[in-house]
Amino acid sequence: MPRAGFYAVESGKISFRRDGNWYTDEERIDNPRIALLFSRSIRRNPDGSYFLQVGDERASITVEDTPYVVKSVEGDAATGFTAVLNDEEREPLDYGSLEAGPDNVLYCRVKNGAFRARFLRPAYYHLSDCLGMDDDGGFYFKVAGQRYPVRQAPADTHPK
Repeated sequence: MPRAGFYAVESGKISFRRDGNWYTDEERIDNPRIALLFSRSIRRNPDGSYFLQVGDERASITVEDTPYVVKSVEGDAATGFTAVLNDEEREPLDYGSLEAGPDNVLYCRVKNGAFRARFLRPAYYHLSDCLGMDDDGGFYFKVAGQRYPVRQAPADTHPK
């Protein structure tokens, strides 16, 4: 009996892009169930590259920026925030890990600090009222009466 696997896309190049969508070759994968399966199946090789692991099947993938994105945020400045990731996991937002990257894109650490996640616009806008600028020009994030500095990500570092 033939095994189910990645046969439908095995001839294509699978990628996860900075817009938070999955692609095969240059075509966006619009099926939300496949996109969720892929997001829940990301694994990292020892060399830092990524692959999908579904059962016994593996497929190499290209990650354009980060393997996870913060697609939305729940909560408010008084009680705190929860990040909702592309794999639909919810985790408390790690305020101390916030970084501003090129073009002021916001990033944070997820999965117990193992990965960086890029904020998609809806999530970023949800937090925008909590972002401020110090007198010295540095940014901070204010939640539950506390200020957390938003570090500037090194320009030469590829986020993982």
